[in-house]
Amino acid sequence: MERRVLGRTGIEVSRLCFGALTIGPLQRNLPLKEGARLIRLAIENGVNFIDTAELYQTYPYIRRALKGLPPDQVVIATKSYAATAQAMEKSLKEALTSLGRDYIDIFLLHEQESYFTLKGHEEALFYLQKAKEKGYVRAVGISTHFIAGVRAGMMHPAVEVIHPLINYRGIGIADGTAEEMLAAISEAYLMGKGLYGMKPLGGGHLGSDFKKAFDFVLGIKELSAIAVGMKSEIEVIANINYFQKSEIDGKIEESLKKTARKLHIESWCQGCGRCVKVCSQKALTLGPKGKVRVNQEKCLFCGYCGAHCPHFAIKVI
Repeated sequence: MERRVLGRTGIEVSRLCFGALTIGPLQRNLPLKEGARLIRLAIENGVNFIDTAELYQTYPYIRRALKGLPPDQVVIATKSYAATAQAMEKSLKEALTSLGRDYIDIFLLHEQESYFTLKGHEEALFYLQKAKEKGYVRAVGISTHFIAGVRAGMMHPAVEVIHPLINYRGIGIADGTAEEMLAAISEAYLMGKGLYGMKPLGGGHLGSDFKKAFDFVLGIKELSAIAVGMKSEIEVIANINYFQKSEIDGKIEESLKKTARKLHIESWCQGCGRCVKVCSQKALTLGPKGKVRVNQEKCLFCGYCGAHCPHFAIKVI
């Protein structure tokens, strides 16, 4: 599989990045052995890049998948919402310990929205810079669903890597269009930032036309890689084949096109509203009877809301 270097980091990654969110508790919640097997399958077929986050709770899957492999064979990117040095120190230690590694390749501030949110997380960012100097991190950056987030990242000297949301319909971009996001990505690239995209299928909304969706993001020369969530052997092999420009079996292609997803709210929802507050897509509202309602068209099926539900009443199915 083709590999590219992320900006000026010197880190070489496969065009297809294994997005680990989908195998974990916030989404499919695969058994540990099965999730690890899918990651290992991807690695054995040319993928050397895994994207995860502290929120995803998928470190155990990755650790098991990488057992017996040299640490430099696979690049791991993770993320944290930490805003202070103390909180980021805890997040970094958690990642190192849980993954069984001496260093993290790429550590990102999770879901940065603008200059103001990045400024508010600057203490954590500077902590990561110091951790890089000590050899615990190889590159530092941000993930974002916002055009303003990309622009804030490109202007900050400490940010080396930006992980933006992009797809041909602009689904999930919080403050503009796909064209405007592309312009920001291009500017960040020209400033030497390493970029890898997320949500090429718009959280599953574009699955019925996945070839067009993948062609669009693969045509963005500024992106070194694309993170794609995969939760089955069929998806892993199909995505690898497509990224390697190989044929996909017709039956598998039809199966992938028919795969639908939705956010399900269980009957025992207490209507506390915590999920509503954390949804950056504004896809959740409280109904008249205190139960949460989902706008499936707005929802990205990321499952982040489920991580904030104290009653475990939210599932991506």
